[in-house]
Parts: sequence; C-alpha cells; structure tokens
Amino acid sequence: MDSPQWITSGRARLAASVCGQGAPIVFLHAGVCDRRMWHAVAPRHAARGRAIAYDRRGYGLTRADPEDHAQVTDLLAVLDALTDGEPAILVGASAGGRVALDMALLHPTRVRALVLVAPNIAGAPAPVYDPPVQAQMDELRQAEAAGDMERVNRCKARQLLDGVLAAEGRVTGETRALFLDMNGIVLRAAPGGQAQEPAPAYPRLADVAAPTLVAWGSLDFPHVQERSRHAARTIPGAEAREFIDAGHLPSLEDPAGFSALLEDFILRRASAG
Repeated sequence: MDSPQWITSGRARLAASVCGQGAPIVFLHAGVCDRRMWHAVAPRHAARGRAIAYDRRGYGLTRADPEDHAQVTDLLAVLDALTDGEPAILVGASAGGRVALDMALLHPTRVRALVLVAPNIAGAPAPVYDPPVQAQMDELRQAEAAGDMERVNRCKARQLLDGVLAAEGRVTGETRALFLDMNGIVLRAAPGGQAQEPAPAYPRLADVAAPTLVAWGSLDFPHVQERSRHAARTIPGAEAREFIDAGHLPSLEDPAGFSALLEDFILRRASAG
C-alpha cells in the first residue's frame, strides 16, 4: 500500500492507498499516526475485499490549503471515489474511531460495520489522572510549552505506544521508529483551518445501528479503557475485546493478532454475503 491515489475534497488532496477488490474496508488512522500504521494490517484483507487507508489533513502525504473542513466530508469523498457506492466497513483507531463513529451516526447507509480501537468519542467525560499518569502528562505539557517537539514526540511514544501503565521503552525497533516518524510529521504540520465537528457522539452511542466491535489495550490510559468499555456496553449488540499487555495502538503492536480478530468479526458480523 505504498503508491497513493489522490482524492480531492475541498482544497485538500488526500493520499489514499488501495489494495484488493470487493467489499470496501476503510482504515482510519490515529491522531499520532498516518495511514502507514495500517501497512501490516490492511494488505492481509485484500483477498477478501478492497482495503483502503488514507491520510487525513495534517498527516502523512496529504496536502491541504487552510480552510474550514469536516472530517466526515473528507471520508465521504474517499468513499465516493473508491467504494463504487457500496457501504464500507470502517476500522478506526483513536481519533480515527471518532471519525468512524461520526460517519455511522450521520450517514448510516454508508457504513456496513464498525471496528473501533480505543476510540476518541466526542462528549465523553473528561479524564481524571492518577498521580503517576499525571506526572507523565505534566512532562508532556512542559515539553509542549518549551516548544521541544522531539521531547514531545518521545513523550507521546511513551504514553501511547508503550502505554502509560507500562515501562518506557517497552516497544522498540521498527515499530517505535515508525511511530516517531509518523507523529513527527503531525507535530511539524502547518495549521489546516478550522475543523467543523458534528454533535457529540457519546450521548448517542445507543443510536449506532451498524454491527460494532470495540477493542483496547490493557496498558492504555484508564479513562480510554473505560470509555471503550462504555461504548461496547452502550452500542446495541457491540462486541468487546481487550488486548492484554498492549498500549493505545494494539493494531500497530500486534498486526497479526489484530488482523485475525478483524477477519473473524467480518466473517461473523459484517460479511457482504
């Protein structure tokens, strides 16, 4: 999934990677990553469907002039260009999960199923941190205030890749290098204009009609874990899966395990028939 196609949405040229044919599966990256977070996951599903991953504004190779914009509108542009009108399975991690949820609530006929990984959900209760986690947040805020983006990047890797409940440096090698490269692009990105947000999804989780799987890591922020459990309890018929000894990005840490979970869910709950 290395050679992008280009999708126009407003003043943006969205970089999208596509492999396979058939029922579309759209992978939505986290707010500290880009479409490369799915490079070891999406191709595994190309034999069963059309796997699509794209960079949102401010991420990866996507380029956009500053303008007011809506993430759901950009996703609609990708769906219109690449899915032949078929409803898509949306697989969203963190901030990508927020986009997927918003799409499912605003345009339910465009969504076949949802897979939400530690989803960011607009309107969720504000987090309350225990002292050890608060100390990590304080370090991040100090780095941001000092404008030390390399330190900010390291703090983000410690919190979201290793997991706040794990030791720093737990995840190493190519996975850590990829994270630092992806988030480095995010930290250097120019402002892209005002993002227009729909009504908060948290009070409307019971209105989600699509078959849904919610997953999270046991080393992630406690409030993210509870938010994920709440979504799994509240979305009608939703399934829940905890990845033991994983942080905020279990699909990046364990692409084979995540792919197996995704394939099982699709076969049981989201087959195109």
